Amino acid sequence: MHKLDYLWLDGCTPTQIRYKTKVIKDFGNSVVGVPIWGFDGSSTEQADGGSSDCVLKPVRVYPNPLESNSSIVLCEVFNVDDTPHETNTRRKLEETITDIEDDIDEWVGFEQEYTFYRHGWPMGWPHNDEPAPQGDYYCGRNIGEKISRTHLDACIEAGISICGTNAEVMLGQWEYQIGAGGSLHMSDDLWVARWLMERICEKNEVEVSLHPKPIQGDWNGAGCHTNFSTKEMREDGGYEKIIEACEKLSKNPQEHIDVYGQDNDQRLTGEHETCSIDEFRYGVSDRGASIRIPWQVEKDGKGYLEDRRPSSNCDPYVVSQKLIKTICV
Repeated sequence: MHKLDYLWLDGCTPTQIRYKTKVIKDFGNSVVGVPIWGFDGSSTEQADGGSSDCVLKPVRVYPNPLESNSSIVLCEVFNVDDTPHETNTRRKLEETITDIEDDIDEWVGFEQEYTFYRHGWPMGWPHNDEPAPQGDYYCGRNIGEKISRTHLDACIEAGISICGTNAEVMLGQWEYQIGAGGSLHMSDDLWVARWLMERICEKNEVEVSLHPKPIQGDWNGAGCHTNFSTKEMREDGGYEKIIEACEKLSKNPQEHIDVYGQDNDQRLTGEHETCSIDEFRYGVSDRGASIRIPWQVEKDGKGYLEDRRPSSNCDPYVVSQKLIKTICV
């Protein structure tokens, strides 16, 4: 017998991962062999009680590194009339990519920051008090390395495109990186990586927070910096296309802020390596800018840009779609 953990995105704000488990005899280790399932949408902010059935359509299968005889099934949510549910942001991203006539070959990479909690307080912090000021924790002596490494190994085993991890600026805060690669694939991987982190934290009696400003005061917030490029940006002479993209992004910054995550105003204050939520600017090697162009990109004359505005609790499908629409459409 084989366990299938069906994962989907709910209708809450911020978006959360839901899952339920089906036991079957065999599915051929392919998404084609995974049966369609359903759930009660009235319990996930996706339907009312009088017509609550929602449909789960499998789109990708990952091996589950946390259990034997188990797989992770990433699903899209559909209505019973076989139309995509309004909360199906994955399908919206896919349609946006398909509608573009040119072969943009967009790549994204996500830098997912998060904070460990235990008993309602950041892990490693004195209860109802603060530790030594931040400074020594970034890529240094932080709390939670064992969980971070377990998560890294799990993602590798699951086939997720994880490329690194590091301790972050605040005590109890960490980051892992997904990508770079196609926006749909990388967004899938980020959602599954988030789910794996939740399961690993449960096993360690720890909680993980994706709140963008978990602790008020002189502490860094948590973002999901998004690296973006097109084929033209990565080719020789692509630096000009990167600057063009930055100029396009400068025309509608509020449209991006509106979909870049919940409570992001608490993080984007102009302090702690952020640009103010009311300002837009870009620059080379500037972590206080909205868009950072890495120094190596300027030197090489090609590469990618880093959008530093997305919150740690953002929906990567939505962020990717917005960047594509602004830069490529």
